[in-house]
Amino acid sequence: MFKAVIKVLISLLMVFSATLPGSIGLGRAPKGNTVDMSKFTLVWSDEFEGDALDSSKWGYEWWVTARKGGYWHEDMVSVKEGNLVIRAEYLDTPLENYYYDKWHEQIHFDEYKPGWYTGLVTTRDKYEQCYGYYEVRCILPAATGLWSAFWMMNEGVFNVDGSGKDGTEVDVFESFYYKDHWWGNDGISTGIHYDGYGEDEKGDSIGRVFIENDPYTQYNTYGVEWSPEEYIFYINGVETGRISTGGVSQNPEYLLLSVEFAGSNGVQSSDRHGTGKISLTPDQNWPAEFKVDYVRCYQYNDML
Repeated sequence: MFKAVIKVLISLLMVFSATLPGSIGLGRAPKGNTVDMSKFTLVWSDEFEGDALDSSKWGYEWWVTARKGGYWHEDMVSVKEGNLVIRAEYLDTPLENYYYDKWHEQIHFDEYKPGWYTGLVTTRDKYEQCYGYYEVRCILPAATGLWSAFWMMNEGVFNVDGSGKDGTEVDVFESFYYKDHWWGNDGISTGIHYDGYGEDEKGDSIGRVFIENDPYTQYNTYGVEWSPEEYIFYINGVETGRISTGGVSQNPEYLLLSVEFAGSNGVQSSDRHGTGKISLTPDQNWPAEFKVDYVRCYQYNDML
């Protein structure tokens, strides 16, 4: 009941000013244009049918072992009941290292230890695309201290040259705000990053966006239209904002679906980006699950 009242109040605030809810930390609702699907053709998709991840479309090895406040491991990823499921939970017994023999001479490895485990899948080296419309339909993980994401990358993101044209991390959504769920502020964050991840890193964000349909129990769609001029972001087909800061990426990018924990060096220890700290209270579902119904990539008809 209280949650419903809060949503009504947010709706009333929107009547007076579309930006007022966001200015007091509530997030703003999607508004404006709907995505025009008539100008696109579907060119790649995964509906996650069957009982195993399609290895011709997805891999696990963009990053291995420790990742921020936890560990990424492919055993935390499954396909069931028409969904890709990325599980997140605490494990007392470390999972097996499948990657050491292949990669230990090229990169530094943090050993798997007891801790918070989850996963990632990526189309890197399997599918990349430049421009078009990209959409995911999913249910977000209902827990604090972590976030799920649908994003795009290429190696040009790491080039420090004052421009995002050679590569930009495009975060279609990141789910930082479950800690606010109890009072009705269900939302996601959307933004971009380029020029690496050090002191030269640059980026922009459309801010926090409020979602009418409960994103932790109901499916919602999150999409981006990527043109040579700008990125236009959508929730359930309704525009949430536009970004062209730094110049739009002009190179193909691969897709990533992930969950990660706040913290560093594999230790969950902080409230990052507003996630709240890990809570073991009964209102949170451990293991938490990021459920993805589909990922679809479309290309502009005149670019086919």
